Amino acid sequence: MMTKPAKQNEPLVTHIYTADPSAHVFEGKIYIYPSHDLDHDNDINDNGDQYDMEDYHVLSMDDVNSPVVDHGQVLHIKDVPWAKKQMWAPDCAYKNDTYYFYFPAKDKDEIFRIGVATSKSPAGPFTAEPNYIPGSFSIDPAVFVDDDNRAYMYFGGLWGGQLEKWQTGEFNPNPEGPVGDQQALGVRVAELSDDMLTFKEAPQEALILDENGKPLTAADTDRRFFEGPWMHKYNGLYYLSYSTGDTHKLVYATSTSPKGPFTYRGVILTPVLGWTTHHSIVEFQGKWYLFYHDASLSGGIDNKRSVKFTELKYNEDGTIQTLRYEDLK
Repeated sequence: MMTKPAKQNEPLVTHIYTADPSAHVFEGKIYIYPSHDLDHDNDINDNGDQYDMEDYHVLSMDDVNSPVVDHGQVLHIKDVPWAKKQMWAPDCAYKNDTYYFYFPAKDKDEIFRIGVATSKSPAGPFTAEPNYIPGSFSIDPAVFVDDDNRAYMYFGGLWGGQLEKWQTGEFNPNPEGPVGDQQALGVRVAELSDDMLTFKEAPQEALILDENGKPLTAADTDRRFFEGPWMHKYNGLYYLSYSTGDTHKLVYATSTSPKGPFTYRGVILTPVLGWTTHHSIVEFQGKWYLFYHDASLSGGIDNKRSVKFTELKYNEDGTIQTLRYEDLK
């Protein structure tokens, strides 16, 4: 399905609700891999039960002024043997002449795991592997293929994303902390095996440090990691960006290594309309773009969101110029 030409800071599509956009340049076009919010009226809670998504669509654009193509449903939960519910924010990566689609969902025990599906086309449809990635947990996979062709998955999300339930390496349904001045839980990173279907190593925590080289604390909710990691590279530096969750900001930290430690650098986007904020950053035809979502199309309903995009600019020192949501409307 083809829609009207894209326009910055307006919903890419309006016939369905979309969120959590992972944007990539594949085959000379921009492909966007969002989650698909259902048009349901749900009770809203901190566990995220209102986000009851069950399938995925793929969107594409020939360029930033082209009509947006909805390639339709590319994967449904009924076609994923291990998954029970809640197909949240996905991503896609290209390697081995194959497109790998990564997605979180709750398994039969209602524990979030990360699955993978494959296709020979960036537009899908995708065929799911029978089991989730061994050793995977939590949500929001983002896969970065580095210049040396090594691939890394970044993932994790607090609260409904269950990350704090894995502090011991095993699932604990009733965990404590961290709180206050205790070290905040960080994003998880694992190098992927060459076939992109398993972890090459056990996931490890990537530290995010303040300007003094000290790990961010749990109480530092304006800066600490909450969910929605994304990795991109600019001028040889690794940029880890993410959502701060309950303070509703998109922020970033940088490192000379894909596994960190990362040093907090600043805010990318101020809070949008709606509780969640989730994004990706991509270079296309010499410019950089931020793909994000808000709940403007639904009038502010948290679980009915819409994907948008806007140009992103850097300062000479490599810092990202902060975007004010109020200025994007």
